[in-house]
Amino acid sequence: MLDNWPVTELTRPSGPSGIRVEPAAAPGPAASGALRRAAPALLAYAAVRALGVAVLALWGTATGKDAHHLLSGRWDAVWYSRIAEDGYGYTLSLADGKVHSDLAFFPLLPWLERALSGVLPLSAADAGLVVSAVASLAAAAGIFAIGERLHGRRAGVALVVLWAALPVGVVQSMAYSESLFTALAAWSLYAVLTGRWPAAGVCAALAGLTRPVGAAVVAAVWVTAAVALLRRHRRPGPRPEPAELRRTLFGVALAPLGWLAYVVWVGVRTGGPAGYLDVQGGWGNGFDGGVAFGAFVAGRFTGAAWPAGLGLLAGVVLVVWLYVAGARRGQPLPLLVYSGTVLLLALTAKGYFGSKPRLMLPAFPLLLPLATALARARPARAAATAGALALAAACYGAFWLNGSGPP
Repeated sequence: MLDNWPVTELTRPSGPSGIRVEPAAAPGPAASGALRRAAPALLAYAAVRALGVAVLALWGTATGKDAHHLLSGRWDAVWYSRIAEDGYGYTLSLADGKVHSDLAFFPLLPWLERALSGVLPLSAADAGLVVSAVASLAAAAGIFAIGERLHGRRAGVALVVLWAALPVGVVQSMAYSESLFTALAAWSLYAVLTGRWPAAGVCAALAGLTRPVGAAVVAAVWVTAAVALLRRHRRPGPRPEPAELRRTLFGVALAPLGWLAYVVWVGVRTGGPAGYLDVQGGWGNGFDGGVAFGAFVAGRFTGAAWPAGLGLLAGVVLVVWLYVAGARRGQPLPLLVYSGTVLLLALTAKGYFGSKPRLMLPAFPLLLPLATALARARPARAAATAGALALAAACYGAFWLNGSGPP
């Protein structure tokens, strides 16, 4: 099996080089055993998110806003449900000349909303909430599986809790595509870590149908496979069997198909090969190397808004530090490629600066250094820390959605 040759040296790291040859891990346990091991992480995840929704509902009672509407009937959720109900083709022209087209939204979530609302007495928006809830648990399970494989069960639970308790974690409970994308990304990365290349390719292809950042999952699959094959080719010893090589290449070939298919379809529909970029341009999105975002942060330091600028700068420094810390501790190559690409795409986009934290939400490998530290803490201290983070995230999420919220 592929687990026995190149991928282990890229996914079981030791030291800054991230390369170490190890014997292949034993085959994974049965699904029931894996579910039992993941149960504490899933229960903890559900508790954190339930707290977030409860605080949102209480906050909404005080402000006169409906929590259900905040989670399913605003911003991107409206665009997804409209696509589910009517298909693509809606555009909104703004007074400033921008043209918002629903072609900016990838199709997997609205497809699932349409399918679910077709068989159950649910609106498309409510179907989106169901999809998000199920997908968020699948994401938590995948994140736990990665954390457990790399650092043990306690670290896996801690990683899930930290992801659930992110300040913008409330998005995981919205009719948005972040939970669905993170679930597919996490299981694709886990498949890479365990040498299951066809499964990695299938999950990457589906992730590519979910969000533009699906390119990050494709990059993780491609770069890891390329480096592994190259290292194996250069090392003396028996070559992999043809069947193993075919499985690797099959997964690599599958990975970009979802993302590529949608981008090509938008290009055909709009009449140009750069059609999807033009659609994003209509929303004011694009990539400029981070110039516009840097100017936005710098502008916060003028006048009374300087605390906001300081907070933004601290946030950027923190995520970069977490990435560097992961790399220095020998984080596996596919995780580094994935989270690095997510960060790069988020920080170099020139539009919707308030969305940066939400765009980085799927980059869960960044939390691994914090998860390992939390796992080493005494149980009482770890529980108190996790509880405080969950409560803070719940309050922030309620404040956020009752205010400007995610565009």
